[in-house]
Amino acid sequence: YNAGLLGKYLFEGLAGIHTDVDTGSEFRYSSPVLAPSTLVIAITQSGETADTLAAIREAASYGCRTLAITNVVGSTISRDASHTIYTRAGPEIGVAATKSFTSQLVMLYLLAIHFARARSMMDADRARMLLTELRKIPGHVSRILEDAGTIHECASMFVKAKDYFFIGRNINYPVALEGALKLKEISYIHAEGYAAGELKHGPLALISKDVPVVAIAPYGHTYDKILSNIKEVTARDASVIAIADCDDCEIRKFADFVIPIPKTDEAHFPQVNSKSESF
Repeated sequence: YNAGLLGKYLFEGLAGIHTDVDTGSEFRYSSPVLAPSTLVIAITQSGETADTLAAIREAASYGCRTLAITNVVGSTISRDASHTIYTRAGPEIGVAATKSFTSQLVMLYLLAIHFARARSMMDADRARMLLTELRKIPGHVSRILEDAGTIHECASMFVKAKDYFFIGRNINYPVALEGALKLKEISYIHAEGYAAGELKHGPLALISKDVPVVAIAPYGHTYDKILSNIKEVTARDASVIAIADCDDCEIRKFADFVIPIPKTDEAHFPQVNSKSESF
């Protein structure tokens, strides 16, 4: 679902294609409004998830074209879907494998760029720049890994916390959801991901000095908004762990700890940010 939500931002933001996102387990029970002109994309690591298979078959019953994004060659969904794209990320050793999420994002980026070019929503120079930035992602991840000492220091500071909040805005919101999910899966610690602007609608009441807030705050068009949300959090004496650009001096005034990330194009924030919060 989190990868699909990011795909929604990419398809709408880059290609101008209206996109809805649903969980596979709910799709067939929600009376979806579909037409033969609708493309239904199913994202599944194994290609064998029963709910996702049922959803893709439900979509096919409406006459929709279906596309599977999966990791396992020859999986059931690759036979049920009209078309298949393989992520080829290798065997999933652990349920919380970050490579599954990352490789799914890459496929969604490539699709969004292709759709944008086909619909004349993006010129060749912009597409070429996005693809060039995409190729730089492994180097950015390597730089984050080289700074593992900083992340270890951060983990040591907050190791005793029993609850976490992850917040992000726009394209970083799905990354906040994924970060909270990974913390639950790997560490068995309660964590919640929220769109940062929604904190004031209830969740803010649960934030206190004992609840660290991980704010995904690279510099982009929502930077001022996320900075305002960070100030709201600090006003409640909560600790803030900010994932921010390596040269961002402003955010250090409000965050208790900053995990620096390399600068990249705003469209590629999730690729870099998701790795920082996973480590």
